[in-house]
Amino acid sequence: MSTLQLLLVAWGVVTAALICVLIYRSSVATHEEDQLFLDDAEAALASEQRAVVARLDKLRRPITVLTVVSGALLIVIAGLWLYQGLKSF
Repeated sequence: MSTLQLLLVAWGVVTAALICVLIYRSSVATHEEDQLFLDDAEAALASEQRAVVARLDKLRRPITVLTVVSGALLIVIAGLWLYQGLKSF
């Protein structure tokens, strides 16, 4: 397996993981409310919303890391592909 193929496989794995995390985040975000007007009897709903927001905040860092790694791998792949093309030109 060539270096380019290994990088393409790595990029595919990282991008697939990113897509899975984004799908999970969107499924969690469907339970998030933009505004809540609660009285004292509905305090449990407020704690549920805080839990949803906490889960969304936990996902922010992995999404950022996976996005940066996916982009960096794509740039490296493009550079290597151009280099190999120019070398054989």
